[in-house]
Amino acid sequence: METTELLKKVRQIEIKTRGLSKNIFAGQYHSAFKGRGMAFSEVREYQFGDDIRDIDWNVTARHNRPYVKSYEEERELTVMLLIDVSASRNFGAVGEAKKEIMTEIAATLAFSSIQNNDKVGVIFFSDKVEKFIPPKKGRKHILLIIREILNFKPEDKGTDIDAALLYLNNVVKKRCTAFLLSDFIDGHDYRSTMSIANRKHDLAAIQVYDRRDANLPDVGLMHLRDIETGQVCWVDTSSSKVRKLYEKEWYQRQQRLAENVARCGVDLVSIATNDDYVKSLLALFRKRAVH
Repeated sequence: METTELLKKVRQIEIKTRGLSKNIFAGQYHSAFKGRGMAFSEVREYQFGDDIRDIDWNVTARHNRPYVKSYEEERELTVMLLIDVSASRNFGAVGEAKKEIMTEIAATLAFSSIQNNDKVGVIFFSDKVEKFIPPKKGRKHILLIIREILNFKPEDKGTDIDAALLYLNNVVKKRCTAFLLSDFIDGHDYRSTMSIANRKHDLAAIQVYDRRDANLPDVGLMHLRDIETGQVCWVDTSSSKVRKLYEKEWYQRQQRLAENVARCGVDLVSIATNDDYVKSLLALFRKRAVH
């Protein structure tokens, strides 16, 4: 993408997503993700009902009466965006390409975060971790992230969610809120690593898919190529049996995804490229707010 075109695109995304984060998501984001961590506040005298595990034995010994450590919710969070940059993100048959929708969702989350004075960082991944942007605050940092999402050229084409989650667990030591953005077309088993990641951090999964991932049009003989593996095949889309098998495979894959993510205790929202992602994100925020 040319520099002028890139800057124009970044500006368009900023205007749209910044407006969304201010006008629509302002309270929803804060109530959904605030206070997931606890920070030390002060040492005070023990009161009836305090947890004895919070007793500060050093201070207690000095004063000859019990004192406890008190904690308060952390108002500022670290937000990590784990963004799938595999080749399949460039697919877009109905509506915009997955890449475009992922960029807008990531930007909306990022602008919502900085309104809450949170730091935002990014992990780009394909079938390996491609790039890590350490968490920082501020508008300039968010614009850098948007530019990177739009213009980033990964070295590899495949997808390995397990590798991205493992990297998150190893690199981000302090508890954070993490959003995993992917189409989840991945043959690896990431359940164990996802479960660990959600215990250590606060993880939410956002699936972005194209309608043609789910069903085939009736247009006769099609020459298809897997943009991640390069495999090619001919498919007779005029056959209702073929189309039904394709839909069945998609449905089964979605069922496995929903079950796997639920077992890990992770909230999942699936968004089609021609859907209104605003409604889907609001539903995710509301769901988390009542947890």
